[in-house]
Amino acid sequence: MVDRVYKAGIPQLRKELEKLRKEFSEVSPGTDWVHLRLDPVLQHAKALERRLQSKEFSGEVSRLPKGVSMFHSDLVYLRTNVKELRELLRAESRRRTR
Repeated sequence: MVDRVYKAGIPQLRKELEKLRKEFSEVSPGTDWVHLRLDPVLQHAKALERRLQSKEFSGEVSRLPKGVSMFHSDLVYLRTNVKELRELLRAESRRRTR
């Protein structure tokens, strides 16, 4: 079960980060959140996704349950960053419309 959630979650979160990147570029925020925070998180998600598709990862599927907390922490980290970046985007969008 862990591998299914992890394999589906990482690519989904990467897509959300890419969407946020595009939306931030349309807003022109006062702080450059794309380079400051979004790009590093997006690079991390891409690296995890590449690892998921590697032969090394597919060979370890039977032992994945031993690393549940580590896989969970990756997902929590990415979800938290996506959530906070959405909040920043909302705030910047509101500031821009005033």
